[in-house]
Amino acid sequence: MNQKKILVVDDEPDLVETIRFPLEMEGYQVLVAQNGEEGLNQAKRESPDLIILDLMLPKLDGYKVCRLLKFDEKYKHIPILMLTAKAQEKDKLLGKETGADDYMTKPFDIDKLIEKVKFYLTRTT
Repeated sequence: MNQKKILVVDDEPDLVETIRFPLEMEGYQVLVAQNGEEGLNQAKRESPDLIILDLMLPKLDGYKVCRLLKFDEKYKHIPILMLTAKAQEKDKLLGKETGADDYMTKPFDIDKLIEKVKFYLTRTT
């Protein structure tokens, strides 16, 4: 079976581990980037099956990372789930405008996140 790759882009190590462990238990390969620039480069190098992206990141914010990937023919097919503390409606709208496939706010339910991951990964197979 071909193991699906998920890139988690977040600058909070505790949160990354909270996400990484359950995803690995589900059988996914989890890649991690701790700032927007690293996330963008890793996305282009690894071409993951899905990206979980924070918005408030050092170097490049999540909106820019999402926009750069979604407006590039080579990467626009990769589902992007924004996972952020920004919960206002205008933030969600901006997330959708930049091309995010989904938007979840922190704190979040890990089971719901895994459900969404499975949903988007089954759509891309």
